[in-house]
Amino acid sequence: MGVQTIPFDAAEFLDDEASQTELLADAFASGDSDVIVAAVGMVARARGMGELAKKTGLSRGGLYAALKEGGNPTLETILKVLNEFGIGLTVKKKDKPELAHA
Repeated sequence: MGVQTIPFDAAEFLDDEASQTELLADAFASGDSDVIVAAVGMVARARGMGELAKKTGLSRGGLYAALKEGGNPTLETILKVLNEFGIGLTVKKKDKPELAHA
């Protein structure tokens, strides 16, 4: 008899704003768009996709499609969702490593 597993969704454990904000900050710090989309989707599921859809004016199905693994949401969608989370984005200059001269 094989090992039985059950589906796991980390969104079920993101039950406070502090942990959600930390997850999003880490995702954005990674610079990886797939990680960012996954984190935004996870927080969206934790907060309730239906309610988020109503508040952003986006369709529930559209949100699920955009924020799923492999989804490719527009910047407009990401900004609407983050705004509803009460999270804004800021821009800062990155330190560039000096190029070695031969």
